[in-house]
Amino acid sequence: MSGRGNITTVKAGGISLEVERRGAGRPLLLLTSEEQLELDAPFVDDLAKRFEVIIPRAPGFGLSDRPDWMTNPDDISYYMLDLIDTLGLKDVTVLGFSFGGWIAAEMATKNTSAIARLVLVDAYGVKVGGPYDRDIFDIWTSHPAKVMAAKWADTEKGKRDYSQMSDEELTAVARANETFARFCWDPYMHNPKLRHRLHRVNTPTLVIWGEKDGIVTTAYGEAYAKFIPGAKFATVPGAGHYPHLEAPDAFLSVLNNFIQ
Repeated sequence: MSGRGNITTVKAGGISLEVERRGAGRPLLLLTSEEQLELDAPFVDDLAKRFEVIIPRAPGFGLSDRPDWMTNPDDISYYMLDLIDTLGLKDVTVLGFSFGGWIAAEMATKNTSAIARLVLVDAYGVKVGGPYDRDIFDIWTSHPAKVMAAKWADTEKGKRDYSQMSDEELTAVARANETFARFCWDPYMHNPKLRHRLHRVNTPTLVIWGEKDGIVTTAYGEAYAKFIPGAKFATVPGAGHYPHLEAPDAFLSVLNNFIQ
C-alpha cells in the first residue's frame, strides 16, 4: 500500500479543492478514477521518485467543493485547468484514469499551453458507436458480480472489505459514488460533444488500455485514440479496467517509455 503525501486545500477558480502532493521533480497531475483506488496504489510511489505527483480530489470527491451548478466532467475540466494556473505548473504530464481520464481529455481540448503530455487510461467520455450501440457496460443497473467480472480480469483483486473501513473512509466512498452518479448518469458516461472536440488536442498523447476491460473494451479504446491526432495506443495484457492495479509492472513499462 502506498503512503499518502502532503494534503492541502487550494482555491482554484473560486472553489476549494483538496490537493495531495508527493515526491519532487517535473510535475505530474494525476486524476484518479471514480473509486480513487490510485490513492493507495504502490505505482504512485514509483512515479514520485521521478516526478512531483499532484493528486487533486475532483469536485465532490474527498473534501473538495461541489457547487450545485456543476453537472459534468466538462465543467470540472475548467477547474483543473484553473488549478494548473493557481499552482503555477508548466510542462505538466497529465495522467488520468477512468473518470479522471475523461476529465483529462476534456482539459486537453480546451488548453494545452501548460500540458506537455497526456495519458488516458481506460477513460470514459465519448460515444464511439451508433445511438443503439452499448459502448459502455451498465455499471449501475447490472448485478454487482457482473460489474466486478467486467471490471477486473481477476475479481479477487477488486474486492474491498468495507467492514474494516473507518467511518471517515466509508463517508468518502459514499460521497464519491454519489458524485460519480451525479456527473455521469445522463448522458450515460459520455459527453456527446467531446468526440467532436478531440481533434483540438495538440500535445503528445498515449492511450493505455487493459486488454480484458469489460467496462470499456479495447475496441472502444482504439476508437477513442483515433479521435486524437497522433495519439498512440497500447494495451496491458492480463488486466481489466484498472491495468495500473492489476498489472502495475507492465503498466509502468508502457507509461515510462512515453513520459521519460
